[in-house]
Amino acid sequence: MSDLDYPQDLRYTAEHEWVRDQGDGVARVGITAFAQDALGDVVYVSLPSVGDTIAVGDACGEVESTKSVSDLYAPLAGEVVGVNEGLDAAPEQINTDPYGEGWMYDVKLADPDATEELLDVEAYRAQLG
Repeated sequence: MSDLDYPQDLRYTAEHEWVRDQGDGVARVGITAFAQDALGDVVYVSLPSVGDTIAVGDACGEVESTKSVSDLYAPLAGEVVGVNEGLDAAPEQINTDPYGEGWMYDVKLADPDATEELLDVEAYRAQLG
């Protein structure tokens, strides 16, 4: 997996989501390079709606690829305050730019310190084996 990118400034989950602190108690969520690579070519994304309240571990969307359909699980609890509507027209951005234009949604955190409980890049790489 050494050829895949895992930015140092993000937090990660064992379920292959990444989280970026956006400030003001808001976190941006997407899937990692490992996840998009395992999925193959992404052809459709279903995201939560702005205003939805999510709890840790909730299924809050789906990613459909040429290989399979996979649930998205909420890594943090809070209220969805933004979604990447660009993925409707160009879901392949998840493959081409998973940490940039391929982001999925923003959540206003119920606990602003919750991101600290997620994996740092070294711990995430270690769990990949």
